[in-house]
Amino acid sequence: MRLPLYYRALLEIADQEIGTVSSERLAELAGVNAAKVRKDLSYLGSYGTRGVGYDVDHLLHEISRELGLTHDWPVAIVGVGNLGQALANYRGFGARGYRIVAVVDADPQKVGRTVGDLTIESLDDLPVIARSRDVAIGIIATPAHAAQEVADRLVDAGVTSILNFAPTVVSAPSGVSLRKVDLAIELQILSFYQQRRDSSPPLSSESRTGEATAPAAR
Repeated sequence: MRLPLYYRALLEIADQEIGTVSSERLAELAGVNAAKVRKDLSYLGSYGTRGVGYDVDHLLHEISRELGLTHDWPVAIVGVGNLGQALANYRGFGARGYRIVAVVDADPQKVGRTVGDLTIESLDDLPVIARSRDVAIGIIATPAHAAQEVADRLVDAGVTSILNFAPTVVSAPSGVSLRKVDLAIELQILSFYQQRRDSSPPLSSESRTGEATAPAAR
């Protein structure tokens, strides 16, 4: 799905107080080609204006509605280590329709402490928390060994959308949407491309200027 990429790019454009954007510019910011942008946005009923482009505010509204960001989605974070605290303190969630309503941890020494505006609560209270606050999305920010148990507890508490940041694979029953964010894999992908760039021979001056002569055919 490319709509989140367009949404992020449009937010950057809106922050610069730019009113319209071309499909080419949006494609550049989203890392796709302009033809895909025009095709994707046509499904939303947004075709832009020739020579002008797309209205940024209107397109943000259309994509927000398609992604469900016009709703107020209550979110619970399970695991209040460094990552969990960083997620709980991130203010960008609220602007995108996600409201952190609970931070939960299994460590009794952490329970009762505050993270931002929230008080850390016990994992044993998760069923009551999920029901009373209509938690729609659960975020797993625990160590790997605890992730599956937390996923099971979230499911048992009635949470049907889970985002897993733990560095392990967890399973969930059908009917539960489960997404995994593996920062290590993303870094490995970047290091792969970095290594390829570093090992590529530098272009000669002739190659850079496009004046190199092709070898003669044999």
